[in-house]
Amino acid sequence: MAQWTSAMGSTQLARLLASQQSRPSGTGTRRPPAYRALADGIRLLVLEGRVPVAARLPAERELAVALAVSRTTVAAAYEALRTEGFLESRRGAGSWTAVPAGNPLPARGLEPLPPEALGSMIDLGCAALPAPEPWLTRSVQGALEALPPYAHTHGDYPAGLPALREMLAERYTARGIPTMPEQIMVTTGAMGAIDAICHLFAGRGERIAVESPSYANILQLMREAGARLVPVAMAEGLTGWDMDRWRQVLRDAAPRLAYVVADFHNPTGALADEDKRRQLVDAARSAGTVLVVDETMSELGLDTDLEPPRPVCGFDPAGSTVITVGSASKAFWAGMRIGWVRAAPDVIRSLVAARAYADLGTPVLEQLAVNWLLNTGGWQAAVDLRRDQARENRDALVAAVRRELPDWEFEVPRGGLTLWVRTGGLSGSRLAEVGERVGVRVPSGPRFGVDGAFEGYVRLPFTVGGAVADEAAVRLAAAARLVETGAGAGAEVTHPFVA
Repeated sequence: MAQWTSAMGSTQLARLLASQQSRPSGTGTRRPPAYRALADGIRLLVLEGRVPVAARLPAERELAVALAVSRTTVAAAYEALRTEGFLESRRGAGSWTAVPAGNPLPARGLEPLPPEALGSMIDLGCAALPAPEPWLTRSVQGALEALPPYAHTHGDYPAGLPALREMLAERYTARGIPTMPEQIMVTTGAMGAIDAICHLFAGRGERIAVESPSYANILQLMREAGARLVPVAMAEGLTGWDMDRWRQVLRDAAPRLAYVVADFHNPTGALADEDKRRQLVDAARSAGTVLVVDETMSELGLDTDLEPPRPVCGFDPAGSTVITVGSASKAFWAGMRIGWVRAAPDVIRSLVAARAYADLGTPVLEQLAVNWLLNTGGWQAAVDLRRDQARENRDALVAAVRRELPDWEFEVPRGGLTLWVRTGGLSGSRLAEVGERVGVRVPSGPRFGVDGAFEGYVRLPFTVGGAVADEAAVRLAAAARLVETGAGAGAEVTHPFVA
């Protein structure tokens, strides 16, 4: 059985290699041999995630024709990549991309520190903001007032409180997607929703197509469920989804599920337009793939002139292809562990039946709190406050990073909570390690890849603003200088602002 999960055509690879020529490069150095330049170009594409790990590369002759070079040049480049651990080959199966052995995924920099452990550390590991008061307190008070009738019951609602299911269905209907309460299941956060979907649709060893990069915690959840992840590289910039790649992967790999974040993608911040949403649904339907759409960021459009696109499920009126996941964690507060699934009624019934062997149901009091918010207008007021906070933080962080780290590259997203930053050739893993010792925690790029790609990136969330954003950038610049000079290796490093 071949070890590759997707294929990279010769024309496509040639186009990606040509796009590197516009990147700034060093001057005054001797030009490398042609085979070395080709090997370096492919290696960089793998490390940046623009060519997925486990992607089958074109045959030597095909790539030589596409690049207008000799077959000997391509053969030498492939051999160099095999020697360095970036390519594996087997007779009859071809050659596919890899990352060197002994390069495990980073295990730090994403989990939030408990408040008492922070001290003067600036924690940019978690893309979550404090609760939007007074709406949290008011919602809990409203929930307590509504609790007595439920307290006289057993308290188990595997599909969710009927009142909340009805309210969530009405919200989809108001967005132009007619929805019945029978199409809604309330879950313990979006993670609980996706965990349930994976267990129902994708058993151990099943393939799941994922964006590359993608949300780190979901990738880890799928790995632990035994799924075989098939990465689909995102397009450059905030255009996000390369539909030719998606169609090819869905056709060739035939994954059981595909997971996408079409609204202010985590970590890149990209927003899929309506045409891409339609094409993605059509491609999934043609391949027989269930498309799981994460909408947890959908209400966090930060630019006031932005018109939100139609939800992805709006392009699947029969409900046969798209399963939508939503949550209160990003739009409201991460501590409010309420999520939901919108799907066809038969899918909801299957998810509810399977729940008897998982968590039985979602806490009643928190469901009542979200229902109070949705019924009273508190939800919209809280979301407006959240957008204002995130917008101010985004603008402050962008200005600070541009000032302190002018060589770092990024595009400013129009919504969401994260900035995806190319670190000027520095190792994101080393930046995460040294950064923590100078007083700033950041997640490195490989956390958001499937097999160690994105080493040259970090993710910066819009969780701090003002003077704290300025100081975070100062500390990141200090970490970058230490990584660049090698001074941060091994020795203990402190920052004058760290107690």
